[in-house]
Parts: sequence; C-alpha cells; structure tokens
Amino acid sequence: MNNDIFEGKWKQLRGEVKVWWGKLTDDDLDKVEGNYDKLIGLLQEKYGYTREQAEKEWEKRTK
Repeated sequence: MNNDIFEGKWKQLRGEVKVWWGKLTDDDLDKVEGNYDKLIGLLQEKYGYTREQAEKEWEKRTK
C-alpha cells in the first residue's frame, strides 16, 4: 500500500489498527494523521519491533 492510498484510507483503517495493536491509544493514532512512517515508528516504539518487523506486521494484516 503506497502512502497516498494509506492517507486516503486512514480513517477506515484506524479502527482496525486499534484492534490489531491494542497498545496504541487514540492520541497515538491522532498523531499518525494518515502517515505510514509515523505508524511504523509507533509500532517500533510501543512493541519493540525493528522497522522491518513493523512493516511485515502491517503487510501481513493488510493483504
């Protein structure tokens, strides 16, 4: 999923992201603002993933 599609679908994806990664708060998701890199960074911070792990987790859930 490229960044333009990610930004466009963020409001739809936001609820699913919260279910998939329960440690992310509403405030965290507000900070993402539809930015893929910010989401990946949050996953790294909250879950201790490497960037590669965070991207793989995202891809696994969105395919």
